[in-house]
Amino acid sequence: MDTKEMREKSAQELIDHVADLRREQFSLRMQKAQGQNAQTHQFARVRREIARAATILGEKQTHGAA
Repeated sequence: MDTKEMREKSAQELIDHVADLRREQFSLRMQKAQGQNAQTHQFARVRREIARAATILGEKQTHGAA
């Protein structure tokens, strides 16, 4: 998901998106442990997207409280 799209979402939608990404990250780790994963670039993509969503969520909470 693009950063612009994330900024348009509500805080609850971002929380749900992060939860989905955490599930995907867990699934990728399980695939790696079983030796099934051939797409190693997905680890970095998911990790970056979680960080991006968490940053935007933090901005929303900070600006919402001010």
